[in-house]
Amino acid sequence: MKRRLHIYYKGSVQGVGFRFTVERIATELKLTGWVRNMPDGGVELIAEGDKDSLCVLLENIRENMSNYITRDVILWQEYKGEYRDFGIKF
Repeated sequence: MKRRLHIYYKGSVQGVGFRFTVERIATELKLTGWVRNMPDGGVELIAEGDKDSLCVLLENIRENMSNYITRDVILWQEYKGEYRDFGIKF
């Protein structure tokens, strides 16, 4: 089943390779969407794909970046299929 994941991360998540780590993991999992820094110092992420792969993405982000994350808001949404690949928004 395909789903969409929309996440806001707070903490020391900018300037530590967070977006590049997320991009690498998402690309390896063949997910689509984007990740970007927010003006408030957080990071926003939208990923679409197979629900199991999205769960692996969440797990890998926690394993690799948990030292930098103080809070996350995770929203599961309906799959929209609007992205062709995964990238970093600037």
